Amino acid sequence: MNRFKVGGLTLGSSVLVAFLALWEGGGQDGMTVYADKLAGGLPTACYGITKHVTDEPVIVGEYWSKEKCDRVMSVAVTKVQLELLNCLTHEPPQGVFDAVSSLAWNVGAPKACKSQSVRHINRGDYLNGCRLLANTFSGKPNWSYASGNFIQGLYNRRQAERDNLCLAGLYE
Repeated sequence: MNRFKVGGLTLGSSVLVAFLALWEGGGQDGMTVYADKLAGGLPTACYGITKHVTDEPVIVGEYWSKEKCDRVMSVAVTKVQLELLNCLTHEPPQGVFDAVSSLAWNVGAPKACKSQSVRHINRGDYLNGCRLLANTFSGKPNWSYASGNFIQGLYNRRQAERDNLCLAGLYE
């Protein structure tokens, strides 16, 4: 995957790509595009690639090779992260950027940019920005619902974003 630097941040960092591959799958040997039930049947390819992150047609039933998965992923992650950079008022630590990029990968950069997480990150309050990825201040799961229903797997991912990406390295 091509990695570019913007300021001190790496776009498409190996940590982010590995995280997306873990939670989204589809990069090992390629995959067949499927209708994602959690996303209302949205056609989804390897690593969670949808029409919202790429100009490449994503057609249910079409097979994508590992090479195509990796090529489209490289361009799509860069696109999402560049959109996200437009709403960040200063450069956060790489782990914080990767965590918010994972959120933006799922919900879209516009929604991520309007989130309380990004508001706190823009104030330099990384701890609360990270915490808000998984839970609201009242303790309710955050960003863990699809069609109004709580999805444990989404909550597990938000906790992983918070703990394994966002908070990682903040206290070293």
